[in-house]
Parts: sequence; structure tokens; C-alpha cells
Amino acid sequence: MGNFAIIKIFVLTALSFIIALFTTPILTHFLYKYKLGKQIRSENSNTPIFTRLHRHKRGTPTMGGVIIWLTVLFLALLLFYLAQIFDINFFKDFNFLTRSETLLPLGALVASALVGLVDDWLGIKGIGPHGGGLKMGHRLVIYAFIALIGALWFYFKLDWDLLHLPFIGDFEIGFWYIPIFIFIIVASAFSVNETDGLDGLAGGVLLTAFASLGAFSFIQGKYDLATFCGVIVGALTAFLWFNINPARFIMGDTGAMSLGVTLGIVAMLTNTALFLPIIGLVFVVESLSVIIQMISKKLRRGKKVFLSSPLHHHFEAIGWSEPKIVMRFWLISGIASVLGLILFLIDKAG
Repeated sequence: MGNFAIIKIFVLTALSFIIALFTTPILTHFLYKYKLGKQIRSENSNTPIFTRLHRHKRGTPTMGGVIIWLTVLFLALLLFYLAQIFDINFFKDFNFLTRSETLLPLGALVASALVGLVDDWLGIKGIGPHGGGLKMGHRLVIYAFIALIGALWFYFKLDWDLLHLPFIGDFEIGFWYIPIFIFIIVASAFSVNETDGLDGLAGGVLLTAFASLGAFSFIQGKYDLATFCGVIVGALTAFLWFNINPARFIMGDTGAMSLGVTLGIVAMLTNTALFLPIIGLVFVVESLSVIIQMISKKLRRGKKVFLSSPLHHHFEAIGWSEPKIVMRFWLISGIASVLGLILFLIDKAG
């Protein structure tokens, strides 16, 4: 099974890439035709540095993340229904939509993507605080609710309440599993969203993170989950083809939030949640920079630690070019992902 699983993963990753690559021009044509573009905050906003640095991106189509999750959904449903309709082993073997491994992450991906799509639409129309879509409080509640459904599924349906501490072992944490699950999913989603601020940045970091989780899944024998991660990697690669500087479109909340939620859920399915801060190091640092900035401004009467946050905007403000920031963050993410995989293998061997 292991040898075929490798073939299955690579074939479907490549197929996902091809589907996304050739359908993206249709999406971009639609986005440009109907002017579904990014709105930049007005000059009197409380983020003048961001406004100045990103004024030139006004009108760049958002919702580009649709191509990622829609490709994953299409491929999953296509192979599932082909396997149901035709009694052919070929389709059954390549089907990767299973109740035990991929139904929950796929459902969470689509549900979060639809919420993000609404948020992006409101932002395009200039509705919400500063014309930026849903209020933060509303977003927190919605994504926490999605995470709660996942937590209840794990705890009651799968009878799962174990948390793995690397190099120590598994611990039964009982009902505490539910709030910890919710925290990890919500933190993952918003951290990815904070990183989606430069052309290609979030997509590249997500690619290495999902590749690592795919490796974790494969090593654990969760071949359908590994394939699911591979399909996401394939779609992300095609997305990056159009998203690198200067980007044809922006990922948007429909991509960033949904992939962040999915990242967390796959980490929980593989019981590698505590490896997530390593393979997702860039996401952690970006999110921490926002938290530090907020605390500093609140406690130090408006004084800031960074010129702008998240951290990538600080580097923009001090004069680094956008491609330089993105490439260096990609390198850090790649190194962190390899380190995470090495630590995972050492932990498993122990």
C-alpha cells in the first residue's frame, strides 16, 4: 500500500496543480471584469504606513484563494463519485475522501472558505469597520463555532482526547481537549490571515507547512490525509504561479482563513499540534508581532515596537523590497519545516 500511496499522492498533487493552473485564468478574467478588487484604507486611517506602502495595490482582485479550495473540493468530489458510480478499482484506489481521515478537514475548509468569501465581498463593497468586511468580534465567533464543531466531532464522534507532547508522550486531557482544539484552530486561522499581506508570502509558507503535514500523515500511515495535503500543495503551487510579485490577484480571507483552519485540523488529526509552531514558525512570528504591537500601544500610550505590523510590513517600512521579504520568509519557512520533520522523526523513533 505504501508504494501505491506514493504514486497516488504525486499523481493527484500533479493533477491538482494542472486543474488549478488552467482554470485560474477564468477566475482572474471574472475578477477583473467585475472589478472585485482590493480596497485600501483611506488616508485618515490609523495605519498610515500600510496605506502609503500599499496604495498601488488598490483594485488588485481579491478572492484568489477560491482557486485553491475549489480545486481541492472538485477533485475530492469527482473521485469520490466516480468510485461510487463505477465499480472500477482504479477510481476506488484514487479516491481520497474518507470519513475517518479527510471528511472533516474538507468540510472545515469549505465552510471556512464560504465565510471568508462573504467577508471578502463585504470588503470589496466597503462594508464594515474601515470598509474592511466583518467585525473582528464577529469573525472570532464564527471561526470559533466552526472549530467547536470540529472539537465536538473529535471528542464525541472519534472518542479522541489525547494531546501528544513531543519526546514525552500522549496525555489524556479529557474535556480540556475541546477548548485547546478551538484555540489551536482559531489561532492557526488568524495567524495565516495576518501573514497574507505581501504577494506570494502566505501561499509559499502554507505550501511548506502542508508539505510537512503531508509527510507526517504519510509516516503515520494516513495515506488519504497525506493525499489531501498533497492536493492542497498542488493547488497552492498553481496559485503561486499567479500570486508572485506583481500578483494577478490576492488570496483573500476565503483562502487564508480556510487554509489556516485546515492546517490546524490536519495537525490535530495527526496529533502533531505542538509541531505546528515549528513548521508554521513564520505564522507564529507574524501573529506575535501583531500582539506585541497592540499591547505596546495600549500600555505605552500609543508607542509602537514596530513601524508597522505584522512584521513583514515593518520590513517594508524600513526599506526592504517586497520580493526580498517574501523570499527570506520562504527560506525561513522551508528551514523550519525541515527542522519540524526531523524533530518529528526523532520523536517517533523514541
